[in-house]
Amino acid sequence: MASLKDLRNRISTVKSTQKITSAMKMVAASRLRRAQEQAERSRPFAMRMERMLASLARSAAVAGQGPRLMVGTGHDQVHLLVVVTSDRGLCGGFNASITRETRRQIRTLQQQGKTVRLMIVGRKGRDNLRRDYNSLIFHTITDLGGRIDFSLADRISDRLLAAFDAGEFDVCTVIYNRFKSAISQVVTVQQLIPLPPVEPAEGEGAVAADGGKAVYEFEPDEEAILRELLPRNLSVQVFKALLESSASEQGARMTAMDNATRNAGEMINGLTLLYNRTRQAAITKELIEIISGAEAL
Repeated sequence: MASLKDLRNRISTVKSTQKITSAMKMVAASRLRRAQEQAERSRPFAMRMERMLASLARSAAVAGQGPRLMVGTGHDQVHLLVVVTSDRGLCGGFNASITRETRRQIRTLQQQGKTVRLMIVGRKGRDNLRRDYNSLIFHTITDLGGRIDFSLADRISDRLLAAFDAGEFDVCTVIYNRFKSAISQVVTVQQLIPLPPVEPAEGEGAVAADGGKAVYEFEPDEEAILRELLPRNLSVQVFKALLESSASEQGARMTAMDNATRNAGEMINGLTLLYNRTRQAAITKELIEIISGAEAL
């Protein structure tokens, strides 16, 4: 049975831990608001840009061959997975869900006879995956910092474009956590290269006066616009994934630290109750000894 001193030390240790988790919860909550606003603002722009490019791609496909970022290399043998995780832990199952989906994608592609390569964003993803798939990792990006800016997305997209132009992969897919709420994140798998087909939304597109589809004239032509916008769209989609991942990380960390703070409180209550019972038992034992000694005299 633990002594009173041991129990006091344990209670003091748990209280110190509770203060840390409570402070981390408050910091994550303050960062979550800004990260959530950034992620929600990025969604409409990224979605509309993707749909606009898909519409341009459908128009350009009638004229002939399009840019390689749109039509691909003609093969799908080498797949590059861009895995977006965090640099720090203590955020519940945030990183575990991403690495679990990445492992599933790797197994599926390898069973189909495909070659898989990995670009990992975030230290935790690198540490979790390099034990089993170190030979597949060809580039990692760590030390993301607290604030996500567009320059980081440009740096990642430039690296992807250079690797694609060098023929290092045929298909590029990003895996990240999409922010849904502070307690819920959705693991999302999105193809970046080549541009995936996007079905037009209901009511999207203009209608001519005679009831037929409107005919657009582009200046310059569709292929020239696509050559200019496709690399920019890649940066936009990567930036959206980074913002969604950042908001999801802060939400997961806030929830994890809230649970840890609550669990620490329950542990303190249990240890305090045990301490009081142990102390009362020691006092009762001393009284019995005193009374027994007095009666013996």
